[in-house]
Amino acid sequence: MKNLIYLFSLLFIFTSCEGSRKTLSCDTYAEAADPDTTDYSADWEQVKGLNISFGSINEHYAKAQVPTLPLSEKWKGAGWKGERIAAMLVLWSPNDIKQIECEFSSFKGPEGAILDASVAKARFMRYVITDSFGNGCAPRDNLAPSLVADGLDTLKCFDMEAKTTRPVWLSFDIPTNAMPGTYTGTLNVYAKGQKTTKLDISLEVLPQTLPEPKDWVFHLDLWQHPSSVAHAHGVELWSKEHWKLLETPMEMLASAGQKVITTTLNKDPWNVQTYYPYDDMIKWTKNKDNSWSYDYAIFDRWVEMMMKLGINKMINCYSMAPWNNELHYYDEKQGKQINISAKPGSKEFKYLWSPFLKDFKKHLNEKGWLNITNIAMDERSPEIMKATLDLLKDVAPELGISLADNHKSYKQYPYLKDICVEYGASFDEADLKYRKDNNLISTYYTYCATKFPNVFTFSDPTEAVYISWYSVAYDLDGFLRWAYNSWPENPLTDSRYKTWSAGDTYIIYPGGRSSIRFERLREGIQDAEKIRILRNKFREENNLDKLNALNKEVARFKIQGEPTTPCREMIDNAKIMLEELSR
Repeated sequence: MKNLIYLFSLLFIFTSCEGSRKTLSCDTYAEAADPDTTDYSADWEQVKGLNISFGSINEHYAKAQVPTLPLSEKWKGAGWKGERIAAMLVLWSPNDIKQIECEFSSFKGPEGAILDASVAKARFMRYVITDSFGNGCAPRDNLAPSLVADGLDTLKCFDMEAKTTRPVWLSFDIPTNAMPGTYTGTLNVYAKGQKTTKLDISLEVLPQTLPEPKDWVFHLDLWQHPSSVAHAHGVELWSKEHWKLLETPMEMLASAGQKVITTTLNKDPWNVQTYYPYDDMIKWTKNKDNSWSYDYAIFDRWVEMMMKLGINKMINCYSMAPWNNELHYYDEKQGKQINISAKPGSKEFKYLWSPFLKDFKKHLNEKGWLNITNIAMDERSPEIMKATLDLLKDVAPELGISLADNHKSYKQYPYLKDICVEYGASFDEADLKYRKDNNLISTYYTYCATKFPNVFTFSDPTEAVYISWYSVAYDLDGFLRWAYNSWPENPLTDSRYKTWSAGDTYIIYPGGRSSIRFERLREGIQDAEKIRILRNKFREENNLDKLNALNKEVARFKIQGEPTTPCREMIDNAKIMLEELSR
């Protein structure tokens, strides 16, 4: 009898911990070994059982260390209708923990209003090797590696190793039709053999509405690398599997308000500066009769796919001025691929590009894309720019020009449709006014040599938000980053690549995985949209007090270089102001 009572007691304890949850497989890829060899055993000996607490989205929590944060089982946040807001959950334990799951309830609001549980999402954060800034675009061998939590995985459950910390990214997409007011709900955290932890969540829906991302005004230009997706997943280039794999990462990009479709005109425009080369989107053929033909099938399908997602403001085509000045084509007479140097201004340059440009503009016109297509160039010298633009003016003046400029070449060509200057090399005031008066796009960019602000894996998370506040402060149209998904060899485990600062080559991970950097960049873009909407609202209402308060806060970000006030403090204060004005 005693044995039966004992067995029933064990059964009660087991079911009270686990409930009737189905056993799941939480198998996933192995993270890199932690380069931190410090012995933290003494700290972990002080930890009892599985600990769960809300943390800060501004923090990077080390995997091997016990986090220093007060235990908190309550979180509250506020956002506009149509906005995505985020929170951080932190788990740590001295023991192995199996099958951790997160499950949200629905959220109950005013007058019986309900937000479905599907508005909330929990994603286990994954650790990846990073380094530090060092000398920027320089060899990384002398920089100490470390692990940083950055990738947001798509797993339904997760197994935790003993003596480790695991952050969980929580996001809440507030519906555009939500009734303003405060909504309350819970997040249950389950784990094998553990008591269920119930966390309280309060969401305040503010009485303002963000438009859909496709209608955001902020000009986001993150360069896509579609062929990298095929190579990273080991599928045939431009196959059915490849096109399917492109859908999720490009949907993610569209959800951030991306405006530009990145395309290529010939061979890799950057002379293979990425781990995977850019593969051709347009096939050039020199026929036996010395005429030319061009196959636009891949180019067209790529553009059409992106446009269906709402990315349809610009098609930027790289490049008439590739970094090594090389082009290639298939020669029917010789039956092989030909590589040829065609430096802008040379006879080869004119010979090869003139027939293409004539055919290309005809094709674009037939597709209805001519007025949104730009010939794009990246950091080319004034001499190369002049030779390229001279040919375009003669052969295809209908095409726009896009330039990422680090030579102030834009001053010679004020009419260029899309100009992006390096961070710190601001537009002259008169030039910027001219561009705005003529509806020309003016943005800025950061890259491996930009210490601050940036979206490296080691960057402070708030820098990704700062990027948009800086753009608004300087009255720019938006932001450009050269690499959305130019993955290195092992992007899930190691974000370093050659002489680039860690994480410089990508901001999302394979398999449709977002990152803390991408989510915070999107957050900053939402802030820019809110600033724009509130400014218009206050002007219409002639509410100068609120307009001046908002402009004063934005002006704090008009700084060249790293501010003396910590970035986190600036962002937190600015967001408090923005939230107050949104009420």
